[in-house]
Amino acid sequence: MINRFANNHLEIEFSSKIKTGEDVCGDDFKSKFIAAEGRYISVLSDGLGSGIKASLLSNMVTTMALKFVEDNVDFLASAEIMMDSLPICEVRKISYATFTIVDAMIDGTTKIIEMDNPHFIHLRGTAEVEHDMKTLVSDRWNDRKIYVSEFKMKHGDRLIFFSDGVSQAGLGQRGHKFGWKREGCLDYIKYLVSQDEDISARKLSQQITTKACTFNPNNRKIDDISCGVAYYREPRRTILLTGPPYKESSDSEFADIIRYFKGKKIICGGTTASIISRELKREILTDIKNKNGFLPMTSEMKGVNLVTEGILTLTELAKYLESGETKETAPSIKELVELFHESDIVDFVVGTRVNIAHQDPTLPVDLEIRRNIVKKIKVILEINYRKIVNVRYI
Repeated sequence: MINRFANNHLEIEFSSKIKTGEDVCGDDFKSKFIAAEGRYISVLSDGLGSGIKASLLSNMVTTMALKFVEDNVDFLASAEIMMDSLPICEVRKISYATFTIVDAMIDGTTKIIEMDNPHFIHLRGTAEVEHDMKTLVSDRWNDRKIYVSEFKMKHGDRLIFFSDGVSQAGLGQRGHKFGWKREGCLDYIKYLVSQDEDISARKLSQQITTKACTFNPNNRKIDDISCGVAYYREPRRTILLTGPPYKESSDSEFADIIRYFKGKKIICGGTTASIISRELKREILTDIKNKNGFLPMTSEMKGVNLVTEGILTLTELAKYLESGETKETAPSIKELVELFHESDIVDFVVGTRVNIAHQDPTLPVDLEIRRNIVKKIKVILEINYRKIVNVRYI
């Protein structure tokens, strides 16, 4: 397990909605965690206009900005390179894309660099924390101002940053002649946090973009609507045990992992559940009326959040996570995914005793060995879902 993340974590999530009538979003968001430095870098960009052209512009900016910031290149020089590189719009005869960059360390030390997006919101509880901003102006692009804020976050702090599709939502509508504005968004965020002081970055970003859509008739989106949220706190952990340990003499140690772990607990595998049930003297309860789609039914055990079947469930979980959660699946898979969403650090403990049943040649070809499936899930969770994942074999 990685001790350096025991007390601090920055949950970073993003939500966006595409402008009505377009097929792609003109805003782009990229995020990277550099484990060796304990550093999080996230970039939100809004390309000029909407659709494919805007998407191209914003993608170029997020890609370049992420690399420049990671390499600690002087940012004024970096901004000039980005602005010089953007293609010229044939209609408006300008090259343009906004950006907000969050560069944060695991100890809370944070730098935010902005150009032409609405200014970020720093919330501590339900109170806004305001900062002095340093202004940078390029000699060659003197109409573009870059604002830099530097500060240190405390546990419970949230950073909210968004494109003008949020602040200008409802523009021209009755009661919102000038849009929702940053102030309206701030009031709504304060309300959400007051109702749920531990609301996740994921849920907060989703609720902000969803609310922005309500300011136009029929929830019509007059622009791309994008919001990123960073929530600094102690990490939420989940542990998943699957497969019996290599040595039967390790069964007691194996069960103690569940007994003493502080966080959400998952067991995948009938044999695994039986070992823990026996060692901890906890009954396994299975409701045969509890349907689980095409997968074997789930069970219950005191002190465990979810007990499922093993290999089939993990195989389907990997497929579902890789597809981006766009297809129907069994209830147990949705429960697993939700537990992962609510977690920052996921620990897999993989038993390495061979299960003879999985060598049966009549089983589906894609029924991979447990260890390979876990490796695949690990990569997907790290890359697509920004989770810290540890795997231990026993």
